[in-house]
Amino acid sequence: MKHKPGSKSAARGDSGGAPAGAGNASARAGNAPAGAASGPAVAIQRVLVLADGRKPSVRELLRKMSTWLEARVKVQVVDDVRAFGELPPEKRGVRPDLVVVLGGDGTILAAVRAFADAPVPTLGINFGRVGFLTSAESAHWQEVLEGILGGKQQLEPRLRLQAELRPRGKAPVKVLALNDIVLTRGAFQGMLELALSAGGRWVTDYRADGLIVATPSGSTAYSLAAGGPVLSPTLEALVVTPICPHSLSHRPIVLEPDGELVLELKRSSGIATLVVDGQGFYPVQQGDAVRFTRHPVPFPLLVQPGLDPYRRLRDRLGWKGSIEGEESVRSGKSLAPPDDGLL
Repeated sequence: MKHKPGSKSAARGDSGGAPAGAGNASARAGNAPAGAASGPAVAIQRVLVLADGRKPSVRELLRKMSTWLEARVKVQVVDDVRAFGELPPEKRGVRPDLVVVLGGDGTILAAVRAFADAPVPTLGINFGRVGFLTSAESAHWQEVLEGILGGKQQLEPRLRLQAELRPRGKAPVKVLALNDIVLTRGAFQGMLELALSAGGRWVTDYRADGLIVATPSGSTAYSLAAGGPVLSPTLEALVVTPICPHSLSHRPIVLEPDGELVLELKRSSGIATLVVDGQGFYPVQQGDAVRFTRHPVPFPLLVQPGLDPYRRLRDRLGWKGSIEGEESVRSGKSLAPPDDGLL
């Protein structure tokens, strides 16, 4: 992990406290209705830039962005977000008012894990292949940051999912996810037999390769690939999606997020795995149970004011065809809005 030499921020060991302004932003996110939340601008004095430094394009922009930010705020630059997340809080430097992440969704998830216990408003700048969690493209980074530092801040509070794995004869393991938590079979195992209950009521038993419990943020990730629906990012809901179920009648279901879900591994020919946001892995044995509940504090992702969530879907998923009517095709004119960079 590399901290930028000459950074204006010094590690003073007070990272455990709430950042100036971030507590207010998180509180607004927690009390916000469905949809992006805006409120009084929070003064941003300290910015942490986290990046996936393995990508040459990221390293190039990192140099430009750090110079630009240092002229305006105190800044700390880290080019290995995963190594940063493994550091104890007291070694991460002073807590920022804003986190800027350069990379794809995996980089965003690593940054979210690093601040899981005390979220900080986070802006994602897309360098990945899809980038559902990012709201800005790399070509427009300066325009976006100028708006945020100038007080044009809009939070999109994202529901998080927490789970407790209760292995037989062992201490419980608690995990937290922004996207999804997946119980999946091993590479050389047969199907798993799983029992799902919601709010104390039995839902069904599955014979499948696994089961995905996803938040709205995660509905466009593994769950979508497994046939699940796309949920609005700030919807108050969870989606349960079976992976290759033996019965064709087992379909994804959308549930209210306030009840407890319990998933029991009834039968397995080996050790299954609980996967948290694709980055945390925990062994699960036959007879173990996993309990899912919503986390009380959503994660405050920043989006650009006027962000069109449907355009983001069109661009990320490559939706075509019906976007342009027959008349526009004949005339050579497009009904799609101009590219203003607000992805």
